Amino acid sequence: MSAKCTSGTIFIREHTLLPAGLAIETDAYLPGWKTVRNLDGYGLGRKIEDAKWNFFCLAGDIGSIALGREGPGSLRKAVKRVLAKQGGGKFNSLEITQVVSKWFLGIPYRRITAHFRHIQPGVGLVDSANDSLWRISSSPSRETATQRRAALITGS
Repeated sequence: MSAKCTSGTIFIREHTLLPAGLAIETDAYLPGWKTVRNLDGYGLGRKIEDAKWNFFCLAGDIGSIALGREGPGSLRKAVKRVLAKQGGGKFNSLEITQVVSKWFLGIPYRRITAHFRHIQPGVGLVDSANDSLWRISSSPSRETATQRRAALITGS
């Protein structure tokens, strides 16, 4: 198991469908999740785009704090807490955007910040709460785009 987790590290859920011919090296990290060893978020995104797939980045940071010194144990706890916040397992990947080690009143802790990501072949993103599919058309009207934004905001 790889203990290295820094800014740009990507986690992918096991059994995630990936584009044919995409060569990535992974290590087991947590049960059901693997970390990508040979690419960061930007590099993986470029390879997925080259394969004509989509690598969605969901807006909004998700953070977590775990008590403990710098090391794999506290980091693993913090990542586990972020993944628990996922809410229903909607998305198949996660990108770590920041890892900070600090002390408060003599107690060491680690704070991570992350974004949920999603790898898929189509341009529609399924909202599991409403079971609806949002599609991006080639020439959307202003009214349709406004309605789509309103649906995204109210669905959050």
